[in-house]
Amino acid sequence: MIEDAQRRGWEEDGFFFVRDFVPKSVTDAMLSRVIEICREGRGQLLVEEKLILPESNLREGSQESDPAETLVSKVFKLHRDSVFRDFIDSNPIVELSHELLGSDVDCFLSQFIFKNPGAWGQPWHQDEYYFPFDRHPQVGFWLAVSDATAENGCLNVLPGSHREPVHEHVPDRRPNANVGYVEIVDHDTANPVPVLMKAGDLLVFHSRLMHCSKDNESSSARAAMVYHVSERGTVDHTGHSVVNDWMAIDGHCEEAGR
Repeated sequence: MIEDAQRRGWEEDGFFFVRDFVPKSVTDAMLSRVIEICREGRGQLLVEEKLILPESNLREGSQESDPAETLVSKVFKLHRDSVFRDFIDSNPIVELSHELLGSDVDCFLSQFIFKNPGAWGQPWHQDEYYFPFDRHPQVGFWLAVSDATAENGCLNVLPGSHREPVHEHVPDRRPNANVGYVEIVDHDTANPVPVLMKAGDLLVFHSRLMHCSKDNESSSARAAMVYHVSERGTVDHTGHSVVNDWMAIDGHCEEAGR
């Protein structure tokens, strides 16, 4: 299933794209469902086991009475819910996972990201820093639910940085940064590559790839749905995690999002 150019991208750069991976109907359904969850859980951190994190930095004029989703940064633990499960438990995703990891896999982490107008970017980091497991790497699937542009805070990556070890990460040094933000300060992050995507595009990336996002300087939100998978049988040494939730994926849906 993986083309030669994609395999080279994974091995040499630590990422590759699958353009037009899902139709608009899938991204629309994801956005509609997560908005429903945000509105149901307005002002709460937990809704039906899902964790809703508020955005600490919004554009001037934002108010608590605004639509709930415009005040949210991320919603975690979605991969057992409706359209989100259909996507991650689809044949195309499972086949990609098998080809990259060589074994059966579990999804252990999912998050819907709202980068609302005014929201700060996330500093340079490696996702594997958050994954104290006995097996590596993990595979990340980053689905663009809206277009990701330079203006609305697209990702930036350092190609080839997946060959680096996991670097020391320190808490985000900016006052009032979002909960959970950390940053790498011991590596040259010059010459990043912006990750420009259209809604429906999929980014597949290595858990050690260094990446960050920029501030949203546009007038609309940038939305994305992100999953992480690992080899089945991986031992999670995190301890009590409020975001990890291990679930087997076996390709019960023929197409992503159905």
